[in-house]
Amino acid sequence: MQTSSLVAIVAGLVLTTGSLQAQTGSAKQTALRSKAPLAAKLPEFTISRAEVESHTRFLASDELMGRRTGEPGNQVAARYIAEQFRQLGLKTPPGQTDYFQQIGLEKVKAASSATLIMGKDTLRLGKELVVMAGGPTNVSGEVVYVGYGLTDGEDGYKGRDVKGRILVAQGGSPDAKGPGEIFRASAEKRKLATSKGAAALIELYSESIPWGFVNQYFSREQVSIPVGESGSTPLAHVWVNNANNQYKQLKEAGQTVMFRTSGRPRTSVSSANVAGIIEGTDPKLKSEYVILSAHFDHVGVGKQGGSAYQPSDSIFNGARDNAFGTVSILEAAKTLSQQRPKRSILVLALTGEEVGLLGSRYYAEHPLVPLKQTIFDLNTDGAGYNDTTIVSVIGLERTGAKNEIETAAKTFGLGVFAEPAPEQGLFDRSDNVNFAAKGIPAPTFSAGFKAFDEAIGKYYHQAIDNPESLDFNYVQKFCQAFAYAARLIADRPMRPQWSAGDKYEAAGKALYGQ
Repeated sequence: MQTSSLVAIVAGLVLTTGSLQAQTGSAKQTALRSKAPLAAKLPEFTISRAEVESHTRFLASDELMGRRTGEPGNQVAARYIAEQFRQLGLKTPPGQTDYFQQIGLEKVKAASSATLIMGKDTLRLGKELVVMAGGPTNVSGEVVYVGYGLTDGEDGYKGRDVKGRILVAQGGSPDAKGPGEIFRASAEKRKLATSKGAAALIELYSESIPWGFVNQYFSREQVSIPVGESGSTPLAHVWVNNANNQYKQLKEAGQTVMFRTSGRPRTSVSSANVAGIIEGTDPKLKSEYVILSAHFDHVGVGKQGGSAYQPSDSIFNGARDNAFGTVSILEAAKTLSQQRPKRSILVLALTGEEVGLLGSRYYAEHPLVPLKQTIFDLNTDGAGYNDTTIVSVIGLERTGAKNEIETAAKTFGLGVFAEPAPEQGLFDRSDNVNFAAKGIPAPTFSAGFKAFDEAIGKYYHQAIDNPESLDFNYVQKFCQAFAYAARLIADRPMRPQWSAGDKYEAAGKALYGQ
């Protein structure tokens, strides 16, 4: 670790949380126990408010400086989680000597200059274009239009040698709707263009994210998984604001351009997912896994946070997003290790969610247990809450474990609200989507909200999202419901299945051989 004082804090708080004694809970829980005597014998009832609060106050403390991926505070959070796993006796994943799944990343600074000249038009950085990737570049020549530029079979690529050429691609993809899908499609285009030896890639942007937000985002540092060979300079890649198809001439054969940019300076950094295993008790079912996932990173300090802040408080602590969820998987790890379920559990704390779902994306491509043996991902993440009588579940109706989730919530006095804020496209905006894309049923179990209202916006990615503002009685009940839902899913006789006709159903059938 780079900061000795932070390490000292970790060590002290690990010992503190380790010494906390299980508590029996409130009078309300006592009443619940009388109604559900069998469930009341489970360790979920011993989750204490004090322990929940202690974990949260550390993970969302100022000393961790917003837990930004690639920064020391993120590494300290990862170490804290790993030592909790060690204390609970979780096993390391197969082939691992510790709990860390290391990920090589890179920090990419904003470009300082860029121009694209075509005929009498000059497109400039921060106005009509943004630089996505690449080093210093100065190229000119005729462009080659490659359609969406996602496959070899598209007209622009089919049967053509584009080595050294300037490629133009349509923005997004036929299916890309949300920001995550748009960015993933863009990364795939760059990867394919790089493999073809192109000199540069110009993408005509006319997608749903307002251009002002695009400009703002690319004027800041990003963290990414490198594309292409290690140590190689990425392909120069720009987005051009093609609202109203104003630069349609870039698609035309014979169109010539001159492109020059300072590029985006890069530095290598590392981060890690944190993973531990609780082996199941059933001789047959223990070869199947339920993943419990939550991202532990947040957005950092000052300008890194991307939102307004005061000089007196520039740290984006991320108590709701997502110390809350991280504590939920820690508490579930504790209760499920005390009384193990039939199936095995992979407890997975993910890095890099705030910078592009990087930790879950990396895990999905480099799984620590076989994906075909992974029957479910119960993800937990959220922007906050505006209703402490419920939990909200994105994907509840789609992923085949509705009864278990509703039973668990009811046991701890909470209702379940399905598919909150549908206009936000939330299913595809959290780590669960990278599991879903592989075919694994993967809802997100969130703190209670029905809409993105003022109560949510007040704290979402804001510097005031501190532990002091949380209702820890609610956080305790949420953790209990999450842990019990995980147990019920891991114990159910049949695997959960995607709802018929769901857009991820085909991926599920391909993964599981159905």
